[in-house]
Amino acid sequence: MWLAFVLAHLWLTYLGTTLLARASFGDVDLYRRWVATGLTTGTWPVLDGPWVYPAAALLPMLAAGVAGVTPDAPYALAWCGLVTALDAAAVALLLRRRNGHVAAVWWLAFLVLLGPVAIGRLDAVAAPVTLVALLVALTHPRTSTALLTLGAWVKVAPGAAVLPLLLATRRPWRRVVLPGAAVCALVVGTVALLGGGDEVASFVLEQDARGLQLEAVAATPWLVAGLFTTRVEHVFNRGLVTWEIDGPGTQATADALGAVLVAGVLAVTALLWWCRRRDGARFWSDDVLRGDFVLRGAFVLALTLIVANKVGSPQFQSWLAPPVAVALALGRPWWRRTAVTLLGVAAATQWVYPWWYGDVVSGWPLATLVLAARNVTLVVLLVVAVAHLLRPPGHDPRASVRADAAAATRGGPDDAVVARTAAAD
Repeated sequence: MWLAFVLAHLWLTYLGTTLLARASFGDVDLYRRWVATGLTTGTWPVLDGPWVYPAAALLPMLAAGVAGVTPDAPYALAWCGLVTALDAAAVALLLRRRNGHVAAVWWLAFLVLLGPVAIGRLDAVAAPVTLVALLVALTHPRTSTALLTLGAWVKVAPGAAVLPLLLATRRPWRRVVLPGAAVCALVVGTVALLGGGDEVASFVLEQDARGLQLEAVAATPWLVAGLFTTRVEHVFNRGLVTWEIDGPGTQATADALGAVLVAGVLAVTALLWWCRRRDGARFWSDDVLRGDFVLRGAFVLALTLIVANKVGSPQFQSWLAPPVAVALALGRPWWRRTAVTLLGVAAATQWVYPWWYGDVVSGWPLATLVLAARNVTLVVLLVVAVAHLLRPPGHDPRASVRADAAAATRGGPDDAVVARTAAAD
């Protein structure tokens, strides 16, 4: 297992720092330049102006800076080393679980299939932190909340998992709200003391300047339509260094998605609250049910953040991996198909970026259709995940069918009904 771990991370490091450095590790070099500017001129993101990332994102960037921040310094290798260390901690904890080897193999396969962006982005720092937080969610909710909140101050997505944890924890104010508030107070207070209090929330406002990104799920209709009409164009946003899609209704869609994203998160939160009420007393007496509730909630919220987002960066797919890996490690039912499907999503994402991204930008049919298929699969995953939440606990249609078939060979309809009830229980 550890040999596979080392080989996987060496391969990703090789892709990101050598073979595909310009195509896939541009963000890492941007991190280096931000740190270099701060160290040489004293001008730091957040502290001296608005920034696209939350304030704690500076921490891993500074940590990698111990290798140097000059253009010829091995900053990218240090970054890969940092991510590898975090992944190693996550895998070590996975291996302590009953089905940990299965989960660890799946996690490594996902990283390799996702490609160099699985190691060359801030999301690569947030993903293992989220995985560890979900592993200890029920047993150590305070630690889980602190990790998720800190992860959210690096990249927003981990913070979504706090919502199902809040609903699934006894004494939520003491075990979830207060630890999360303490981490927020620490981050905000530190930024304010260093002179960046006015810009601590700038990462939210900075998203307003974006159009509809080419890879975004919501861009899929225009992406496909662009194969047949010249009214849809692919435009490079130089300020944000990203490709966006431009056509009838794209800007209105991009503007509306901000509200849709918030509404989607609120709707999922309401659904989770309803599920908890539906399950009644069993919810609090069955740790397996509550654990699966947290994992499914985190997974659905991560999907919502991707599907309803006007940005569609490839590294976003790493938000989906932690709840799946933890579910596999704990032997939870109904996750295997999701796990296999997500491997396909990762492979398609790497195929599109960085290998054939030029073809997507140029509007070539094959690359465009692969990206469209990836986006449709994400929507299907969201629908299926919501359906799983709506299903009553313990309900397994496949078990019911098997029970009916077995009962039919022994007796009449009454036997089948009894067998079905026993299977559901």
